[in-house]
Amino acid sequence: MTAPPRVLLIVLAGAIGLTVAGGGFLLFRSSPEPPTVPAEAPPPVAEPAPVVEAPEPGASEPANPPASAARAPARPVPEPAPSEPAPTTGTLIIESDVPGTIVFVDRVSFGTAPATAANLTPGPHQVTMSAPGYEMMSETVDVEPGTRTLAIAFKEISLDASLAVVHKHGIGSCRGNLRASPDGIHYDTSNDNDSFTVALADIDLFDVDYLAGNLRIRAQGRTFNFGDPDGNADRLFAFHQAVEKVRGRIAN
Repeated sequence: MTAPPRVLLIVLAGAIGLTVAGGGFLLFRSSPEPPTVPAEAPPPVAEPAPVVEAPEPGASEPANPPASAARAPARPVPEPAPSEPAPTTGTLIIESDVPGTIVFVDRVSFGTAPATAANLTPGPHQVTMSAPGYEMMSETVDVEPGTRTLAIAFKEISLDASLAVVHKHGIGSCRGNLRASPDGIHYDTSNDNDSFTVALADIDLFDVDYLAGNLRIRAQGRTFNFGDPDGNADRLFAFHQAVEKVRGRIAN
């Protein structure tokens, strides 16, 4: 018996559907898998730079910072130089303000100043000096170990003389006082017309007549004659010598 046409159509349609489904399944299985794309590696992370602390204001950076791995060897400490022994004798350097001054120490000549007297034993020593136009000077010097400078001033002026006198006028006289200093000779009297002051360098004549007991001074065109109230010529002579000694030093 023959199946109805409708049934055949249904069967035929089912067969076709199965065929299409099977072919699609096979087609899907046979298609190649997509290539696997490797994952990108993460970018490297930069390490933070070391933090350097800024130096404080006014502080100086070390020229050669010490190495962290090893230290420089310590330098040897130099031994101190041996000290010189202390002097046991003394040395005198003798100077003078007058050229050609001759120097003696303990009566031994050391030439002219400036002179050096070395190897003197500690203790007192006699220093004697003489200069042309000046009196000899001598003094005791206490010498100690080491060097010492001794300066002698021959030109140093020291004058302080005073004398009571009678001023002899052409007619009559008056009494007063003569004073001598480095500034000059001063005559002080109650008679103002007779008082005067004259510099030592301005004195033209200055002499003494011992037998007559008269001391004469001439300066600035005037002449003055003085005597001792008691007639003692020795006082006039001593005053004259003290002044002349200083006048000689000024002249040199």
